[in-house]
Amino acid sequence: MDNPLSTSMMTEQTVVLSTELHDKHLALGAKMVTFAGYHMPLQYQGLRVEHHAVRQSIGVFDVSHMGEFWVKGPDALAFLQSVVSNDVAKLTSGKIQYACLPNDKGGIVDDLLVYCESESLYMLVVNASNMAKDMAWLEGHAGGFDATISDASLETSLLAVQGPKTTEALQSLTEVDLADMTYYTYAWGRFAGVDEVLISATGYTGSGGFELYIPKGKAAQVWDAILEAGQPYGIEPAGLAARDTLRLEMGFCLYGNDIDESTSPLEAGLGWITKFTKTFINWEALLEEKTRGVSRRLVGFHLIDRGIPRQGYPITNAQGDHIGIVTSGTMSPSLNQAIGMGYVPKALSKADTEIFIEVRGKLLQAKVTKLPFYQG
Repeated sequence: MDNPLSTSMMTEQTVVLSTELHDKHLALGAKMVTFAGYHMPLQYQGLRVEHHAVRQSIGVFDVSHMGEFWVKGPDALAFLQSVVSNDVAKLTSGKIQYACLPNDKGGIVDDLLVYCESESLYMLVVNASNMAKDMAWLEGHAGGFDATISDASLETSLLAVQGPKTTEALQSLTEVDLADMTYYTYAWGRFAGVDEVLISATGYTGSGGFELYIPKGKAAQVWDAILEAGQPYGIEPAGLAARDTLRLEMGFCLYGNDIDESTSPLEAGLGWITKFTKTFINWEALLEEKTRGVSRRLVGFHLIDRGIPRQGYPITNAQGDHIGIVTSGTMSPSLNQAIGMGYVPKALSKADTEIFIEVRGKLLQAKVTKLPFYQG
């Protein structure tokens, strides 16, 4: 297993960062990969072990590579309303919203979470690979607003503890009533002896749980406490590989695969976070697209024939004509079935429609599937 290169040996363009838990991951035998500029654990005991632990009991992910921005000032709400697709005014303190940053060409700069402290203070959680781009985009559109944007990413560690046993396993570590927290709400509290932890009832797995935003220097203390508290429940540390199979079983979009600068939120099935009750960047073009109707849609599908779909594989009709492209694909550990997502013409987007995936020159039969794949 390669150790991270020291920053002194690297150019500014190739610096690879480590999370506070890097040595913990190595001690647990993690296979490490470079992802979004960070050395991150891909897997520990293995993809299936980690995936099933989250579906059936509890798993813990280090996702400290994610970005955290704070937007503060009298115009914080007005500014966010102008750049975010969802209606941020609906949020009250302690509530969270999923949203995207539309670009000015009909696509998506990034998808993100918006945390509301007050109408003058919000936290944005953005994708690791998009941090610099997002900050530049936000700063570029902040003119005229009395609001500041600060990057707290390097001062914040983020652990995702996911699975149906999470609440039971973690309750002994905090006085915050975890069972009382509803989906997409958060609370500040002491956790595992660490003050000012943001405890968020969110996740990217579809199996419930919490995400913990931890002050700099305290991640190892919280990580160790979680593994100890979760031991009676069969907790497993989980890596990026399981995170991807879990999110794909739920039909959750991954930026860079299923959505990007060229995909409309409407064709990606994100109309529910695109609110035309207010104005925002490119809202007129998106409203026109909604009125006109999208020409293609992001759909889920499962293979009938043997094979595994991968990002970039062509989607065809029975005659072999290219009609779309696979954006995500895997063998689902929960369903023991090859599943994927991709864009197809609207006319072919209904459930049970026959499509074909071109795998190594062969056309494999598939069917459009209603999302999510995994029903719990």
